[in-house]
Amino acid sequence: MQKETDRSHKKMSKGEETKQNIIEKAAAMFNQLGYEGASLAHLMEATGLQKGGIYRHFTSKEELAAEAFDYAWKSAREARLKDIDSGASAIQQLRQIVANFVARRPPVPGGCPLLNTAVDSDDGNSVLRARAHRALSDWKSHLAAIVRRGMENDQIRGDVNPGAVATFIVAALEGGLMMSRLEGDAGSLKTVETYLSGFLDSLALQTPATYNIPGER
Repeated sequence: MQKETDRSHKKMSKGEETKQNIIEKAAAMFNQLGYEGASLAHLMEATGLQKGGIYRHFTSKEELAAEAFDYAWKSAREARLKDIDSGASAIQQLRQIVANFVARRPPVPGGCPLLNTAVDSDDGNSVLRARAHRALSDWKSHLAAIVRRGMENDQIRGDVNPGAVATFIVAALEGGLMMSRLEGDAGSLKTVETYLSGFLDSLALQTPATYNIPGER
């Protein structure tokens, strides 16, 4: 009986391994080509599987794209939070996140999955749009939580709105990335990094405010 259980577990593990491989390969295709651009032929070539081998694990292309986005976003999020020292000040943590965004490319080819999917799903795919919206909310919430901790620990001024700060940082970085990709160089993104550095300095408790963000109290 134990041997049968072990064999069943090994078969399930192999299936999960195959499914994960499909997700990882599909993530690159969707992130580079978009939902409509990533055809079944692309997915078959990337995974080395036939249609039946792919859809044995997913009910539809839409389900596969949703799980692929989740994987791509998780990878990008981890890259952006890399080397964040829990003992560092809130402003140092925010500064590291900005530096990571500018210097580290997401592990999944194609650039920022949030930016790509938000644009790609704008005119139709409600499932992917909802996934992108959830990812955006997650990122903003994480940044806002860092700001709140900084305020509680007397590292950040008490007159700022954490949600507005988070929105400003995300919008600046994603906008700078879009411009740099369109222009074919990192100039715009580096400019954003420079101005965000000054903005983060202005949040420090001992520094008078030099930036005013809509939504600040």
